[in-house]
Amino acid sequence: MESDERPAAASGNPTVQAAAQLAVLRADRAAVAERAMQPWWYDALLGLLVFGLVSSYSAHESWVTAVALALFLAGCWALMVVYKRITGFWVNGMRPGRTQRATRVWLLGYVVVLALALAAGAEYGAGLRGAMVVGGAVLGIGVALISRWWSRIYIAELREEL
Repeated sequence: MESDERPAAASGNPTVQAAAQLAVLRADRAAVAERAMQPWWYDALLGLLVFGLVSSYSAHESWVTAVALALFLAGCWALMVVYKRITGFWVNGMRPGRTQRATRVWLLGYVVVLALALAAGAEYGAGLRGAMVVGGAVLGIGVALISRWWSRIYIAELREEL
């Protein structure tokens, strides 16, 4: 016995079509989540870039800091290009969402460590050379860890239900 009924998707049933589109979106988000985690060396290089920039203040030479800033910016740009090649996309670190918590922790930590290294008299006030190197090491490790944390938060958001 033949049926004159067409499958629901072919019949234009909006509920079935919406469910199919939602399934495609979920599959796309799952694929993005699988690609989104950067390799470990990305975080390590980001930490080294921050370390180099902050440490340059210990030289007490503006040209050294200018060179370090240029290298920092070029390095950040290169990391962005590599991340885009690996994953096929780029995510702004200042994006709205739960990742802002990790960004705020980083910014607060950066300000506190920089203030301790500068204003507490260690580098310029008391003349203790190398305090900015220590601060740079702390911030370099901090940004590497927070970068990984930020990525895990972002990936968890992607894996949530639509």
